[in-house]
Amino acid sequence: MIGCVIQSPLGNIRIGRDDTGITELKFTEEPVSISEDELLCRCAQELEEYFLGDRTVFDLPLSLKGTEFQKKVWNILTDIPYGHTETYGSIALKAGNPQASRAVGSACHNNPVWIMIPCHRVIGKNGSLTGYAGGIDRKQKLLEMEKKNASGITDAQSHQ
Repeated sequence: MIGCVIQSPLGNIRIGRDDTGITELKFTEEPVSISEDELLCRCAQELEEYFLGDRTVFDLPLSLKGTEFQKKVWNILTDIPYGHTETYGSIALKAGNPQASRAVGSACHNNPVWIMIPCHRVIGKNGSLTGYAGGIDRKQKLLEMEKKNASGITDAQSHQ
């Protein structure tokens, strides 16, 4: 695996890749490390655009390892529109198992590419910001940033 660490407004982010695509995107305490790798550079650019409010959807190949259920949940999460949230229960229902809210939470926790697969957009049924492997404070900041930026985005722009 090839990787680098970039700086973001919410802390440093480690980006990893294999021969197929992005494998890891997580907040880290590691120092910034630059890479000349084209895919890592594209990922860093798309993250910068995201944090500036200029990108609402990521357009990079992913290489994810997980169970079939986790992959199903991660795929569903990519359909949550920028600036919106859904509950663990609604994701479980879409995954075909309405009783699987905790399993959805586990899939979110095991999401290897935070932000790109927006597990931060999943909230508790009462609207609470339950769980986020990157920290509740970051989850809240991501949601606030998206809500603020989404207020000026049209439907056509939200799928860029």
